[in-house]
Amino acid sequence: MKPIADVAKDLGLDSRYLIPYGEFVAKVRPEAFQPWPPQRGRLVLVTGMTPTPRGEGKTVTSVGIAMALSRLGHRAVACIRQPSLGPVFGVKGGGAGGGAATIEPMQQINMRFTGDIDAMTAAHSLLAAMIDNHIFQGNELQIDPASVTWPRALDMNDRALREVTVGLGAKNGVPRQSRFVITAASEIMAIVCLSRDYADLKTRLGRIIIGYDAKGEPVRASDLKCVGAMGALLKEAMLPNLVQTGEGTPALVHGGPFGNIAHGTCSLASMRLGLSLADYLIVEAGFASDLGAEKFVDIVTRAGGLRVDMAVLVVTIKALRYHGGASHWEAPDAGAVRVGLDNMRKHLENVRLYGLTPVVAVNRFPGDSDEELRIVAEACASEGVPSAVSTVYADGGGGSEELARLVVEACRRGSSCKSVYGLDQSVEGKIEQVVKEVYGGRGVEYTDAAREDLMRVSRLGLSGNPICVAKTQFSFSDEPGKTGRPRDFIVTVRKVEPAAGAGFNIVHMGQIVTMPGLPKHPAAENIDISDGGAITGVF
Repeated sequence: MKPIADVAKDLGLDSRYLIPYGEFVAKVRPEAFQPWPPQRGRLVLVTGMTPTPRGEGKTVTSVGIAMALSRLGHRAVACIRQPSLGPVFGVKGGGAGGGAATIEPMQQINMRFTGDIDAMTAAHSLLAAMIDNHIFQGNELQIDPASVTWPRALDMNDRALREVTVGLGAKNGVPRQSRFVITAASEIMAIVCLSRDYADLKTRLGRIIIGYDAKGEPVRASDLKCVGAMGALLKEAMLPNLVQTGEGTPALVHGGPFGNIAHGTCSLASMRLGLSLADYLIVEAGFASDLGAEKFVDIVTRAGGLRVDMAVLVVTIKALRYHGGASHWEAPDAGAVRVGLDNMRKHLENVRLYGLTPVVAVNRFPGDSDEELRIVAEACASEGVPSAVSTVYADGGGGSEELARLVVEACRRGSSCKSVYGLDQSVEGKIEQVVKEVYGGRGVEYTDAAREDLMRVSRLGLSGNPICVAKTQFSFSDEPGKTGRPRDFIVTVRKVEPAAGAGFNIVHMGQIVTMPGLPKHPAAENIDISDGGAITGVF
């Protein structure tokens, strides 16, 4: 790896703006990106088709495109989210790329990195502690304990904490039902990722609704007088992290909201910094076009004033087999691939719905047959979409040069990014628009609780905010078993939760949970440390 000062020099970033965290990692001082600089470079949004449980390699592809563009003589930077410990120890085993397309130092990035997520967990937990302490100490604000909506947070998959009782014991507070969310789903994570500066951070923290008083009026974090302390905990977490790819290409890793239960993209600060310095900024959005990409268009570009120049849709033969109904989707099955193309086509429709010029990246795996790859290439050609096979996992940037050239050409053609809905629409109108146009569904049903939530959001004057849908990543619908391209389905909205600090309303669909659980055989079983201190099993 290059010394981090050399990486910064390659990006055109003066070393005086760096706060080194060892030889290969640095935070970037706020003077480098505040006030937000104008967008100089092209923004390439990387999204994907509906994934298998293993994911389709959007991060690997993003890293590979950045490395390939660098090989072709462009100043490029990969901009990705920081991995949460939940997936690291759960299914994926890491979130910093893999093979020959990694962000380095990979193990450090996967294992707590510069402590940003720890700081967000601490700030979230401080507010939770202040709430229960206020109630215990006399409850001057007359907070209704049963109406407290602010959960606790932990950066770990732990299903046992989805529903808990706190305050048991006469000396331990007022007993009430509570819950934990994973830090990636915390409103604190969203606030850090969307804030312009420390003043904006404090304003957003102060707007957080923690619950309601005896009259049903909202109680906010500012009422508990802990916004300053929360901001202090988040001081360093607000600063983007500069690292590099395995080939020395600059990379920014900052913020880690999930794409299925949060807005799914790295921080605006890191993007604005990268766009002020690079020719091309490669941004990975969580999960598929119905989740991360939709939220990028409807939430992130609005908050950050970003121009998106094109979109890369990551496709794998495995996922096409999976959505084509193959019983063994690891084995070649040309027939299933043909059926699975319906899923890819809907995601291409979505990319175009967002006003973006698409390019398909076929992330190749060793078991993919030539026939299957030909089927995909022909399908893309029939859709009028350029495509390229990417082998960055095996070959690094050299395995993505054809794809990188297509990206450059698509950026030259340009895009006119557009939102799916207007902010002046009702919350119900926004939900229906996303369900029908993005998911391809027929309609929406609401539980009684969700209808009460909608009335509360309206009463609070928050109906004009964007929506952030929390739903399964494994289907366009709210049921993970409905693979392929389901049609004529109805989604069920169970809850609508105002995230006033983040500036959007969270819409919970189906049985999605904000605290994931570990699988039967977690990736943690394969992670180890040697007697000499070397970590293995993180990929």
